[in-house]
Amino acid sequence: MLIVYYCLSIISILCFLIPFIPNQHWFFRAPEFGKVQNTLIQSILVVMGQALSPKTTFFYIILGLLLLCIVIQVVQLFKYTPLYSTKRIYANHRISQDISIVSANVYQFNTDYQKFVDLVYNHSADIVLTMESNMDWQNALTVLEKDYPYRHYVPLENTYGIHLYSKIEILDIQEHYFVADDVPSIQAKMKTSDGYIFHFFGVHPPPPSPTEEDTSKERDGELLSVAKVVRNLKEPSIVVGDFNTVAWSKAATLFRKTSETIDPRIGRGLISTYHSKYFFLRFPIDQLYHSTDIFVREIHALPDFGSDHLPLYCKFYIDIINDVQEEEAEELESGEMQEVNELITEGIEEDGDRDPVAKE
Repeated sequence: MLIVYYCLSIISILCFLIPFIPNQHWFFRAPEFGKVQNTLIQSILVVMGQALSPKTTFFYIILGLLLLCIVIQVVQLFKYTPLYSTKRIYANHRISQDISIVSANVYQFNTDYQKFVDLVYNHSADIVLTMESNMDWQNALTVLEKDYPYRHYVPLENTYGIHLYSKIEILDIQEHYFVADDVPSIQAKMKTSDGYIFHFFGVHPPPPSPTEEDTSKERDGELLSVAKVVRNLKEPSIVVGDFNTVAWSKAATLFRKTSETIDPRIGRGLISTYHSKYFFLRFPIDQLYHSTDIFVREIHALPDFGSDHLPLYCKFYIDIINDVQEEEAEELESGEMQEVNELITEGIEEDGDRDPVAKE
């Protein structure tokens, strides 16, 4: 029993330490997904340790390391709880209409099409973003076209198809292939019926995993390329999609700081969406970030519709006068923009389909 305890303890401590190693191979990036689960496991191990004997020096070293890991992780995760204070002051002056989004990785091989259609209509979404949507999904969702006059389709059979359905007027739309020629992201310039203009981004970069990409280079390069575009926009912006990374990861932090956007999960909760079938192994990888002139009224996961991801729902409005959120948007520190540019270049070189000099 003592050997099992020490083995589990050492593994959990290594899972805490490994993500600090600056290596983009999936082996080093995967453990950062399970920070919540690892904190719970380590807490159980601390309690279990009290029943074990003998209490040797080695035991106390392991116990001390477990406690240190728990404290650091709790501090990191605390802001993703309702106990964390944020300055969310909603306006009493003129603001835009409320706009709602349903963002869903539909899982290309999921055939519960009607269940997803019902979910969209049940929540009366103004904007619907689907990822992993191929021609079968496009054909199944033609029923949405009568209510969503503005649309853009990128049907692919490689699990990186992306579709946009909107009741909000689309003034202009672009497909970006920042890193790989078969992994698109979309940028739509939209105008509300009351005259507010904003940019909507839909993203779905490839994950680092044994079955996908060996490293996180393409994912990080794609996300940070989008972040640089957002950074240079003057109008309000919102970025939604399956980021294939967790909110507290280095990639997500660099994205948020580069784009100068806000994570609405902060002060609300984790809102974990993947995997939909396994509650304990569920991570917050479907994400949303917004500029300081967008105010989120609500954000939460929606019910399972047969995919391996839960859909993400968000309702927001635009307020170009209220500057109360500006201090919540973090800025890059010295040297981090150089790191961002290097990660983008590495992502393009990793794919090998693009000229690093010719990036968008």
